Amino acid sequence: MCGITGWVSFDRDPGGVGASDTLDAMTETMSCRGPDDRGTWIEGPAALGHRRLAVIDLPGGRQPMTLTTPRGTIALVYSGETYNFTELRAELTGRGHRFTTDSDTEVVLHGYLEWGEAVAERLNGMYAFAIWDGRQRKLVMIRDRMGIKPFYYAPTPDGVLFGSEPKAILAHPLARARVGLDGLRELFAFVRTPGHAVWDGMYEVEPGTLVTVDGSGLRRHVYWSLETRPHTDDRGTAVARVRTLLDDIVRRQLVADVPRCTLLSGGLDSSAMTAIAARQLGETGETVRSFSVDFLGRTENFVADAFRATPDAPFVHDVVREARTEHQDIVLDSLALADPAVRARMIRARDLPMGLGDMDSSLYLLFKAIREHSTVALSGESADEVFGGYPQFFDEEARKADIFPWLVHFGEHFGEDAGVLRPEVNAALGLPAFTRDSYATAVAGIERGSGESDFEYRMRKICHLHLTRFVQILLDRKDRASMAVGLEVRVPFCDHRLVEYVYNTPWSLKSFDGREKSLLREATADVLPKSVYEREKSPYPTTQDPKYAVALQDQAKDLLADPSHRVFDLVDIGRVRSTVERETPQVTTASRRGLERTLDLALWLDLYNPEITLT
Repeated sequence: MCGITGWVSFDRDPGGVGASDTLDAMTETMSCRGPDDRGTWIEGPAALGHRRLAVIDLPGGRQPMTLTTPRGTIALVYSGETYNFTELRAELTGRGHRFTTDSDTEVVLHGYLEWGEAVAERLNGMYAFAIWDGRQRKLVMIRDRMGIKPFYYAPTPDGVLFGSEPKAILAHPLARARVGLDGLRELFAFVRTPGHAVWDGMYEVEPGTLVTVDGSGLRRHVYWSLETRPHTDDRGTAVARVRTLLDDIVRRQLVADVPRCTLLSGGLDSSAMTAIAARQLGETGETVRSFSVDFLGRTENFVADAFRATPDAPFVHDVVREARTEHQDIVLDSLALADPAVRARMIRARDLPMGLGDMDSSLYLLFKAIREHSTVALSGESADEVFGGYPQFFDEEARKADIFPWLVHFGEHFGEDAGVLRPEVNAALGLPAFTRDSYATAVAGIERGSGESDFEYRMRKICHLHLTRFVQILLDRKDRASMAVGLEVRVPFCDHRLVEYVYNTPWSLKSFDGREKSLLREATADVLPKSVYEREKSPYPTTQDPKYAVALQDQAKDLLADPSHRVFDLVDIGRVRSTVERETPQVTTASRRGLERTLDLALWLDLYNPEITLT
């Protein structure tokens, strides 16, 4: 796991005056992603920078990594993990390749030498990497199938800038920190458009895509997408196939030369993953370390709501007892969650004000605490998208709506993000039309299965939207929060083999017992405590402590003391003032979210000083 950055410039000399300093500055923005080592490389039109988090082959995986050929140098900067690198290494060795390290990075480099751009189709893992091919004078940028690792680029008049995160690109003199209407729409619509980076002139390398840049321009090629395929397995076969895949995936993702652990919430996803990992490591006498997040006094004073019927802690401890993990609860207090310094770190990590408040702060603090013990963590992230775990999968209104299903009741429970904005800003953004158009684009290319009923096709579309749009929001959040503290988080449920198989499983099988994630529950029943097997879906926790809302109100009061702050060019100051003046128990979830969104926006404007255009 690492941070990568660099550029190609075909008309200017990358090694000219100031180029080294610029590359250093871009590379250093990735220092949190790679605290263990750094390296830069400049040759011909290309400049590459790398920050390393050492996970596999600690002494041998330094980057940029190069191979010298008679026709030119091939140089690689790589972020992520390739879980099938041992098999690929053996195949390449049989083809005459010779290796000097035990790293997966060198396997990817030799794989490119052997197969060219088609190496992407052979990789199983999470990755974002850039290869300068001096033989053909071209840059190749490749991102993993599910978009687990972030990757951004910005075309220039004579080449391209690139980086793991926007901040690396923004450190280059040619980049401008500017956000227009399209970027603001992405921020406030809770819709993730593939390829969109919010920042003007910047794009994502889309999941399952490679981008090549040479003297003739820039080209995109999709090497993987979520396709509709026939499914003929019966229930028993499907359950067995899911378990076989999970066993293989977890075994591969436990490979590391550093301490690793699991994230355990007491829900079905993380419990199943942790229990499988515990069983596998137990074969060699090892014990899984597990960590969970909780809030001070939450278990004792828990109040059920529409989303969370039970606190996590009792279920976590049931798994710990049965799987015999070495466990630690990370207990956070409200003042830490509301700390503006913590919020600022998450904004710096994400480069954007996402407005998720204590859910972002707690994730950052959880990862920060885990990093003191482990370098790698396995997460249950994305199982809800893969197996159908969210309430909207079962809500008839959400099923039938011609809109992203997670938005159907979003405003009722959390408040509309646009509710904090000035009326003229809302009018300029036109969010309802934007989300409708985005939805129409998203569903347009979803292929219907042969003989698929109207209902099954509708459910296929909902699954597809979650796997290609909604999951990107959560994967980006997970990656940025973890890499901000130098923690590598792996996501077994995003293995493309599992995703492909379950996506093409009919909804009647995904929910054969009338509940969410039926296939996953049955496939892992033998390793789950009865309490977890029977537990209803419960999302990532948030604090219920009123002190948190008080802290937000106090911070908003300080912001209101400066009515000339740029945030009030976007945010309705009257709405903020009315929320601040309420009694704390009357501060609703929607109002609290409005304060979080406002405070995040203010911090972002202070940290990045972006140019905002509403035309």
